[in-house]
Amino acid sequence: MAGKAITTIAAKKKMLLARAGKIDLPPIKQMAFGSGGVNDNGEVLELDAGQQELHNELCRKDIDTVEIINDTRIRYSCMINENELEDESISELALVDADGDLLTIKNFKTKDKDSDFSFTFKVNDTM
Repeated sequence: MAGKAITTIAAKKKMLLARAGKIDLPPIKQMAFGSGGVNDNGEVLELDAGQQELHNELCRKDIDTVEIINDTRIRYSCMINENELEDESISELALVDADGDLLTIKNFKTKDKDSDFSFTFKVNDTM
């Protein structure tokens, strides 16, 4: 089963206001990582577009790279280093803007983080 992702209402509201010239759109700055994206049976949870926090946030990290893929897709990458989130089970993440709002949330099957591995998470933001 594939992971599940949503664009939050907060993200849509900001895009609409920016298009109307009412606000400047704050850039995506961080990824938030959590362990609450699955139920007790390991099944990926449904998402709610009104959600503005992860179910069990573990940490936030600055985005490492931003890659323009094409006119409708940008890829954000963030690394969890060997010494970070040791023995945690990561199953949810979010793209977070400079205001601290969650814009895109993704739930996925659990990724167990051993102390001698680093993980790089890549998230595509598409229109």
